[in-house]
Amino acid sequence: MNQTIEVASTGYLLGVAAVAIALLLVLIMKFKVHAFASLILVSFLTALATGIELPKIVPDMLSGFGGTLASVAVLVGLGAMIGKILEYSGGAQTLADSLIAVLGEKRAPLALGIASLLFGFPIFFDAGLVVMLPVILSVAARLGGSVLLYALPATCSFSVMHAFLPPHPGPVAAAGILGANVGMLLIVGLIVALPTWYIVGYLYGTWCGRKWIVPLPKLFAEQDNKRKDITPPKFTTVVCVLLLPMVLIFLNTGVTTLQASGVLPQNAFFSLLTVLGQTPIALLITLLLAVLIFCKPFGGKKLNELCENALAPVCSVILVTGAGGMFGGILRASGIGDALAATLNDLGIPVILAAFIISGCLRIAQGSATVALTTAAALIAPIVHNTAGLSSMDICAIVAAISGGSIIVSHFNDSGFWLVKGLFGIDEKLTLKTWTVLETMLGTVGFAISCILYVVF
Repeated sequence: MNQTIEVASTGYLLGVAAVAIALLLVLIMKFKVHAFASLILVSFLTALATGIELPKIVPDMLSGFGGTLASVAVLVGLGAMIGKILEYSGGAQTLADSLIAVLGEKRAPLALGIASLLFGFPIFFDAGLVVMLPVILSVAARLGGSVLLYALPATCSFSVMHAFLPPHPGPVAAAGILGANVGMLLIVGLIVALPTWYIVGYLYGTWCGRKWIVPLPKLFAEQDNKRKDITPPKFTTVVCVLLLPMVLIFLNTGVTTLQASGVLPQNAFFSLLTVLGQTPIALLITLLLAVLIFCKPFGGKKLNELCENALAPVCSVILVTGAGGMFGGILRASGIGDALAATLNDLGIPVILAAFIISGCLRIAQGSATVALTTAAALIAPIVHNTAGLSSMDICAIVAAISGGSIIVSHFNDSGFWLVKGLFGIDEKLTLKTWTVLETMLGTVGFAISCILYVVF
């Protein structure tokens, strides 16, 4: 009798989850309700449907929202300001010009891709693409050929950095939900993202660029004449600033690991190093350094304007990410996550494959990589927490698998699809043939590398 009740309860909870996700999709896609409001509404209705006690509904919602924002908002805000300062100072142009000078004009797509990888560490996909657009178009105009030859490798760079690496909101939120070490996740993210980009973004991207000839769109125009009076920073300066937070975070991970193994002592000096290497502090130090190095020609008023302009576009992303964490918190509090975990365990699906499948289904259905990543992490969390013997590397590999699923099949419900189509002047059919296929390959190859890390280490 108890077994029958348990099976019925599990079936009901999974049914509620399916209806909740379907309702979320209908609200966002059909009725065009903003994802922030949609997630809050669906979270509340899910809490009611699953029988969470009424006095606990709002606290559970706010707990999921606040917990996600605590790990995401600071990182996203600091990263956006760093990216904006580097862009306005001419850092993006310096990266591209210097790499082309070293690698040669024939390897211009490779140079633009590497510059975008470096620049994509602190800056969002869409913001990074807009920042690099003048550089991409100016290189394409100078060297000739299809604009896709230069655009696709660079655009894929921003995609893999946004999907797989902190401090971008999706990986950071998933790391917080699953309990992954951010420093270790940064290492795993690089191991996954770099070969994935080279195989798909560069090799296949340049093949697409040679196959489909697209003329240069007339989109670029200098928006601020005052920038002509600003001397661009040196290449080595830009690279050092971009690498600083990674070095600090790596230092934190290395010291913590060596202390845990007894190689390094527990003292004030090493404790200070671990604090400086925590992601928010590392990004804050990088921002202060960027201000000191790049902002002398700007003045305080322009610096404040740059930071304000950087924060405005990311507020929506931060709130949607927090609302996704709210929805995930309700899924956990209601027992839906446990029910899904039990079902997947009964089916015998490996946890890393389940993570990729769930994230991919959410991505295809509603379009947002961040929502897919955050929600999938919340759904898979009970399986991860109840699976014995998972190492830090295993958990980071699972986060990377979720990240891979979150970027596959970019199509009409993905803002990135329309951004790529519009900025590079291509039609829907060609965008599906190029960008949609590239994103699917990026996610699949990234998942394959994650599986190798999961099995070998």
